[in-house]
Amino acid sequence: MTSFAENLEKLENVDNLARMELWGESGKVEGEIQNAPGSAGSFRVYYHLAKKWGGIGVKAAQEGLELFAEHTEDARANPGKHPNIDRLMDVVKENRMYSIRCYNK
Repeated sequence: MTSFAENLEKLENVDNLARMELWGESGKVEGEIQNAPGSAGSFRVYYHLAKKWGGIGVKAAQEGLELFAEHTEDARANPGKHPNIDRLMDVVKENRMYSIRCYNK
């Protein structure tokens, strides 16, 4: 199994982006991820998933959980420690969908 760091190296550069909003099926913003220290890796994963899958649905979330690698197991063992991974687990469990809107720096 590849590590989260190794997986990140394979994803495209997103240095030109500042943040993303996650729009729920309700038509409202239900989350935000900053492209900043502490959440830049999550930002990159979510950006990749949204671009590939057209949003964050079940298949995208499953791929995301694989990309987060060792952090996914830590998130399962420690709910709340990794909120962006928890969100992906909820997408799978509840069959949810998010649209993503990104903003440049």
